[in-house]
Amino acid sequence: MAAAVLNLLDGPALRWELWSTRAELLLADAGDADLVEARALLQPMLHEVEMAASRFRPDSDIARLATAGGASVSVTPMMIDLVEVALRAAEVSNGLVDPTLGGALINLGYDRTIARVQALPVRGVGSTHRVVGGWRDVVVDADASTVTIPAGMILDLGATAKARAADLGAELVWQATGLPVLFGLGGDVAVAGSPDDSDGWTVTVAETAAQLSDDTATTSRIAVHDGGIATSTTQARRWMTTDGGVHHVLDPRTMAPAREVWRTVSVAAATCVDANIASTTALILGDGATPWLVRHQLPSRLVSGRGEVTRVSGWPVEHS
Repeated sequence: MAAAVLNLLDGPALRWELWSTRAELLLADAGDADLVEARALLQPMLHEVEMAASRFRPDSDIARLATAGGASVSVTPMMIDLVEVALRAAEVSNGLVDPTLGGALINLGYDRTIARVQALPVRGVGSTHRVVGGWRDVVVDADASTVTIPAGMILDLGATAKARAADLGAELVWQATGLPVLFGLGGDVAVAGSPDDSDGWTVTVAETAAQLSDDTATTSRIAVHDGGIATSTTQARRWMTTDGGVHHVLDPRTMAPAREVWRTVSVAAATCVDANIASTTALILGDGATPWLVRHQLPSRLVSGRGEVTRVSGWPVEHS
């Protein structure tokens, strides 16, 4: 359930393709050499996240868990961290952000990278994988460095793993360099430190990459001082089946793509993970999203299926 929109970050930056999306790195008052060094600092951590959470690598921790037949599997410290984050997301969202829907995504055809899925001929919705258990059936033993899931379950940590990587990356570079940093992965942005003599980092939020170069598109520009922003959308990771178009944000109550009451939700929160949990929850809640976001006092921008924008809890007014 990864967030899949692009946030355009102002200022000199390094940008590179990663995990079917784009990584973006900014350092305050930094030269090109500083940016290159900071990216090098990030690479080992990003590799650890991929080796833990990729559904598309047969040697990842997630892949080994899927074939363990219910046995406990020794996993990396990063996998322990990512699963604990995912289980917290499930708990605080009352089960709406569920990390156990990998089988349901595969049945919809999301069984390889999104670019490869979108390039395939139109396929029917299948039932190759029986959806087994739920998030409460995932057992983490941090002391033993093991994770146990029921036989037949397939995890998908996309809703939170990318956001956690953004948080970890921003903090890693900040601690290593002492320079304020903004690190973004697709629609997930984390900051650590704020540029001197500024109102914070300026982030332009749009639904798709194309909107950022479209002078007629409505975008939202906000200042970020700390924490993170996440954007969840049904617009980017879409593909066609013989039953019609589908997207990757599943409602665990139906095991089907969430109703598109909102097609895109952006949220600012204390961490990128918290923002991602909220944006994904809001997409799935549909009609109940705005009161839920207001109750939690989370600045948010919601775009309806018809393109109408709703702002809550102090999200700034748009500009064109």
